[in-house]
Amino acid sequence: MSLLIGKNSVVTLNYTLTDDAGKVLDSSDGSKPMMYLHGSGQIVPGLEKALVGKTDGDALKVRVEPAEAYGEVIPNGMKTIERAAFEGVDVVEVGMAFEAQAPDGSAQHIMVTKVEGDNVTIDINHPLAGVALNFDVKIENVRDATKEELEHGHSHEGDGHSH
Repeated sequence: MSLLIGKNSVVTLNYTLTDDAGKVLDSSDGSKPMMYLHGSGQIVPGLEKALVGKTDGDALKVRVEPAEAYGEVIPNGMKTIERAAFEGVDVVEVGMAFEAQAPDGSAQHIMVTKVEGDNVTIDINHPLAGVALNFDVKIENVRDATKEELEHGHSHEGDGHSH
């Protein structure tokens, strides 16, 4: 009997992610399928909800609105800060992405959008903020997570893993 996807399942799937214009944003095509620990926040919430109760061999198309993906665009998400804020980074260039600590203590993605002298303009919006995501998914395998995977909070491939 096949297992159904639920909390603490390790799910292996192939997917193609597109925007509403049909542009491919990401895909497992040509590489290994994606493996994740269900319920651990490793994939966008809208896709995780849609996968609950599915099993090996199921294929589905899922549209995920921004609120259940990378959020809406934060209008005041662009800020200009001093170059000195990038302590330990020798060169700061447009397009560089960093993880920073948000005021609430959570991890925050920032992207450098402009550099003028000692002023650096950053955008705290995720690159896919405000974008509806369209997933075409085929579930390859569903299994129970091991004790070690549950302790670590992520799936491990095969017999071992690296952190």
